[in-house]
Amino acid sequence: MKKGIIGKKVGMTQIFDENGKVIPVTVVEAGPCQVIQVKTVENDGYNAIQLGFGDKKANRVNKPEKGHFDKADAGYKKTLKEFRLEDSDLTAGALVKADVFAVGDIVDVSGTSKGKGFQGAIKRHNQHRLKETHGTGPVHRQAGSMGACSSPSRIFKGKGMAGHMGAEKVTVQNLEIVKIDAENNLIAIKGAIPGPKGGIVTIVDSVKA
Repeated sequence: MKKGIIGKKVGMTQIFDENGKVIPVTVVEAGPCQVIQVKTVENDGYNAIQLGFGDKKANRVNKPEKGHFDKADAGYKKTLKEFRLEDSDLTAGALVKADVFAVGDIVDVSGTSKGKGFQGAIKRHNQHRLKETHGTGPVHRQAGSMGACSSPSRIFKGKGMAGHMGAEKVTVQNLEIVKIDAENNLIAIKGAIPGPKGGIVTIVDSVKA
């Protein structure tokens, strides 16, 4: 990983390229982020930088956090994320803005998916339902057999069942940056990214590109 930034999902729209082709994009308010801490192999066992995003009131910061932020002289931030950056020359207090990326870069975007609450097996695992005629109800949307009874006398781990859906970390890989507005710290990324409007996301170099 060589570049990374924290952002807030603004929403989706569409833009047109030079050929008049419509490109669906997600707009992310990326930064400005401030370097809160620089980790090194000598002190921490690995190289990384910790970025902060979004300002926080002083009366919302506890004493350990206050000492951590004051050490970097970077102000108080709502969100902290760590990036395993290689050969980074950033120092504590430095600013990372949207123009750290360029148009055409391929990136991976991570965020927390929308929470769906408790959902059944059909919605959660895309299972089929039974026919709704000829006496199959009222179980036509239930998960069906859980497995054999006498052997192995248990349900195997990973069985698709009803339960809590969403609200988990999701990463979408190999997305293209279509447009960057450095003045307003906006990045337009082709396609959809995880999370609701206003959700916090991280943008990093693609691991597969």
